[in-house]
Amino acid sequence: MGPSKPAADAEAQARTSTTPTGPGAPASTADPNSTVEPTEPADTEARARVSASAAGPTESVGSAGAATSAGSARPAGPTRTSRSGKADPRSVTRSADRPEPAASPPREGRLKPSPAPAPAEATAPWPTPEEAFDALYDHAAPGLVHQTYLLTGRRRLSRESVEYAFHHAWQHWPEVARDGDPVGWVRATAYEYALSPWHRFRRRHRHPDAPPTEAARRALLGVLLDLPAPYRRTVLLYDGLGLDLPETAAETEASTPAAGNRLLHARTVIGQKIPDLAEPEALQRRLAALVAEAPTATLPAAHAVRTRSERRLRLLTRAVAGVSAALIGVTAFTAATAPTRYIPVNAPGAAVEGVPVRGGPQKLRPEDKELRERLRTAPNPGPERLVPAAR
Repeated sequence: MGPSKPAADAEAQARTSTTPTGPGAPASTADPNSTVEPTEPADTEARARVSASAAGPTESVGSAGAATSAGSARPAGPTRTSRSGKADPRSVTRSADRPEPAASPPREGRLKPSPAPAPAEATAPWPTPEEAFDALYDHAAPGLVHQTYLLTGRRRLSRESVEYAFHHAWQHWPEVARDGDPVGWVRATAYEYALSPWHRFRRRHRHPDAPPTEAARRALLGVLLDLPAPYRRTVLLYDGLGLDLPETAAETEASTPAAGNRLLHARTVIGQKIPDLAEPEALQRRLAALVAEAPTATLPAAHAVRTRSERRLRLLTRAVAGVSAALIGVTAFTAATAPTRYIPVNAPGAAVEGVPVRGGPQKLRPEDKELRERLRTAPNPGPERLVPAAR
């Protein structure tokens, strides 16, 4: 038994309302040759209810698709239909119940203005050469005076050595400023000047100062001064200042094995004379404490050191310029007054004693004259004397 007429009309109306329209809608599956029979007025209300129930979800899906396409540019797909061309009510219900994503704002709205660049912090200006030198002098000079005193045992020589080192550093300030260890640069110069062997010929530096009153310090300082200068410098740098062995070797201008041998020899000698310092750790603690003591030497101001260095450099420059000018003048005078050819010089005559008389006839004495006459007048005495005969 087939379906009733009102039910068939409702299904046809549902197909008509659920079929999507538009250029992208699929073609209808209804037979183009089929015709719709006219319905009675009694069935109008029933068809309207069926049409409303079928078209309602479709309209909601369409409106949601329109909103989605406006927000996310996502086209709404056609309503799922069954093989017979009828709309699937489960698909319509799921499409209507599924929440659509909220429309995203336009791309321009997500672009945030880049924050304004923060103003650069005001950096402190670089110190001038004078300020940098003064800072280095105030930081390193007192300690270097104390270290140099431990090397030489002469306070006046230690102050002179440090002042000379800073004079030299100011004269070569570009080199010192670029050095990785400016204090090491000045320390090496001060040590070299303090340990120079020429100071033994100066009367005021010929003998060391009076030893300290404390027994332990006096014994350690005496042992250090008894060591040769390279060994003394090596043990002070390694055990007193805490430099490693390659740095100690580089500052003392020796190879690393040579510096190690000097260090071992110095430790052995100190340990033999002071048994309490036989261990390397004890010697390091004692020397480090001795080096770290607050220096008591009074030093001139950094400005005075720079001024003396500049004055000394000016005097040295003027002296070199004066000597060069004098040499040039003497050379020019010699070139102008020297003869262009050799002129021989005749030496004046003088009496010479002890030279034999010149040869030749001499003045005859009376005896010589008498003998000459006798020889001329006396006849030939005998045959022994041969007389040439004329032919």
